[in-house]
Amino acid sequence: MRRRRYVLVLMLLIAVLLSGCRPARQGSGGDAQAVTIAMGFIPNVQFTPMYVAIERGYFADEGLEITLDYGMETDLLQRVGTDDLQFAIASGDQVVLARANELPVRYVLNWYNRFPVCVVSLAESGIVEPGDLVGKTVGTPAVEGASYIGWLAFAQQVGLDAANVNLQVIGYTQVASLVEGRVDAAICYALNEPIQLRTAGYEINAFYLDEYTALVSNGLITNDQTIEAQPELVEKVARAFLRGLRDTLDDPDAAFDITRTVIAEMDEETARLQRAVLQESLSYWDREPLGANDPAAWEESVSFLRELELIGGGVDAEDLYTNRFVE
Repeated sequence: MRRRRYVLVLMLLIAVLLSGCRPARQGSGGDAQAVTIAMGFIPNVQFTPMYVAIERGYFADEGLEITLDYGMETDLLQRVGTDDLQFAIASGDQVVLARANELPVRYVLNWYNRFPVCVVSLAESGIVEPGDLVGKTVGTPAVEGASYIGWLAFAQQVGLDAANVNLQVIGYTQVASLVEGRVDAAICYALNEPIQLRTAGYEINAFYLDEYTALVSNGLITNDQTIEAQPELVEKVARAFLRGLRDTLDDPDAAFDITRTVIAEMDEETARLQRAVLQESLSYWDREPLGANDPAAWEESVSFLRELELIGGGVDAEDLYTNRFVE
């Protein structure tokens, strides 16, 4: 019975995630400035603050007409750095790597104050401490990107030798791989797979990266060209988004209702799961002042990536971000 319930919930979740997004309310008039924001993922409840800001006209108030560009793109910061895109949602570690490759990208608004990567196992596996991962098979979506960086940071902080863990690439099949016993643990997105598993009735253990280290996570990215030539535009985008984020934190039920109109195919059972995702997300977003960067987190991110020899010594943490547009 538990297996059937898990399959049903997973199928419903996939149906929602693969669904399109209806056009949201946009600018107020033909002279609104068109702005594209690349989301780096498909329509999802985790973008609720953006949907709220659009639907309640906060971008329109700034004279902006917003298009959300979805897709699992691996070259987002390449596009932002070459000014093919002006704005994207991306992770801080990717900004460090891009800047190290001389791409003039800059992080202008902190959204996630916690790095949403965790290592998950079923409770029955007996993995209750990081050291229990020695000799075990750990699944990872890929050997690049934020999830892999998160794993490397976790392993370093808890003293895990990579040679003592069997790391296997499993794509985005973490839930199925755990339930079917193909891996002992999996590197997961903290706002996705753990909630799926708990909703399906599984008891799990999870090691959350932010309990061990402070890496910069998702936020709003632009480029130096836009900051220099159109600082007012950056300020408008940041201000409108922060209004949506504040509304979401203050009244998540009303915000979720907006997301349900955006992802109209969400049925009641899937909605319960997605509402749980939103609730979990709030603790990753809520920190005062909203949107502000933590200099110490940027210093730690740079130091960590340098220790891994993923970047050289020429990256200065202060060049990666600015609080100019959120103060």
